[in-house]
Amino acid sequence: QVQLVESGGGLVQPGGSLTLSCAASGFAFEKFWMYWVRQAPGTGLEWVSGINIGGGDKYYADSVKGRFTISRDNALKTLSLEMTSLKSEDTAVYYCVKATTPGLGYWPPPNGQHDVWGQGTQVTVSS
Repeated sequence: QVQLVESGGGLVQPGGSLTLSCAASGFAFEKFWMYWVRQAPGTGLEWVSGINIGGGDKYYADSVKGRFTISRDNALKTLSLEMTSLKSEDTAVYYCVKATTPGLGYWPPPNGQHDVWGQGTQVTVSS
């Protein structure tokens, strides 16, 4: 059973930091591009970051460039998102997402090129 489980969300003050983690199971994690996507209240989805299978190519939304860092540990089957200098507009539910096809990835991934999502973790940036 393919499963993605996010953790690490919470309440943080503006300017603070938080690291999200995603534990993957049930598939060959090391063969798939992975992504983080978020949804703020009353808004659509925003693709936040993506990473290729080896972890050497990383992609970011303009809104988070220079503040967020994506990484992966293929041995531990874990995806991470380090978030710094957090702003109120970063408040959202963050989801870990798996690419559909082994070895193939896009930025941002179009419909049909991502399939499994985690349950999400809430990040709230507020004083």
